[in-house]
Amino acid sequence: MLTHLRSALKYLLQRDIPSRRHDVWPDDIFLVSFPKSGNTWTRFLIGNLMNPDKSVGFGNIERLVPDIAACPRGDFRKLGRPRVIKSHECFDPRYRRVIYIVRDPRDVAVSLYHYAKKVKNIDDSLPLEVFVKRMFVPGRSYNGTWGEHVGSWLVNPSNIAEFNSRNSDARPRSAGSVDMKTEGLGAQGHERNFFLVRYEDLLQNTSAWLQRIAEFCGLNATTERIERAVERSSADSMRKLESSQNLQWVTTRETRKDINFVREAKSGQWRTALSEISIAQIESGWGHLMNLVGYKRALIE
Repeated sequence: MLTHLRSALKYLLQRDIPSRRHDVWPDDIFLVSFPKSGNTWTRFLIGNLMNPDKSVGFGNIERLVPDIAACPRGDFRKLGRPRVIKSHECFDPRYRRVIYIVRDPRDVAVSLYHYAKKVKNIDDSLPLEVFVKRMFVPGRSYNGTWGEHVGSWLVNPSNIAEFNSRNSDARPRSAGSVDMKTEGLGAQGHERNFFLVRYEDLLQNTSAWLQRIAEFCGLNATTERIERAVERSSADSMRKLESSQNLQWVTTRETRKDINFVREAKSGQWRTALSEISIAQIESGWGHLMNLVGYKRALIE
């Protein structure tokens, strides 16, 4: 009874967390990804770009680029427009403007493993190989598996045949930094604007990709402003902010402090972290999607 009263009061005061029930406005820009794919870093890049005169940190990121799973409903309505909003949701037809970040699922597995320890979801003794197996269990995660999440956002009428062919031997798309061709991917149609960003490309040429993100968002950003946002959002800067502000951010407040949320911020860690069994499992399960976004398989051809 008391729990219901508290929930009702939160709703009346608009202090409830909306998650998938949040109001969507036509000019909203959604920053979407599967967990541990670079979303937080991109939030900082955009937050620093949009607020050059503010000190962007973990203490105020929810007010600048809010998360639908962390920001109270009333706070969303106070934001200036257009709103840039973080989401880990699978495909939502209401999202009209979407920046979708995709990351190599082998690196996602490693990052998610350490994050699961940080939030106390798994014990330190659980082997990484066992954790990877759990990533394929349907219904285990609210966000679905990596393949379900990525597939929900990247499938469209023009490439549905490739998605249907799990053992597709289509050659990986080129991944030549800024010139990677992704026009055929994404939740296109119905007046939806979709911009695909690979985490690895953002790492390789952050300034160029942030410029493209700025253009997608309709932001007039000078080279100097871009470079400053990149510098203020570096992994070193974010780690220092996390160290001093981890109790201020809802995501890290109740988590272990001996494990960083901001870790290596690199690509290719899977090569030394994952066993051959785990690599094979990921590539055999999601290789058809990896092909579409240019991730070359190491074992399964």
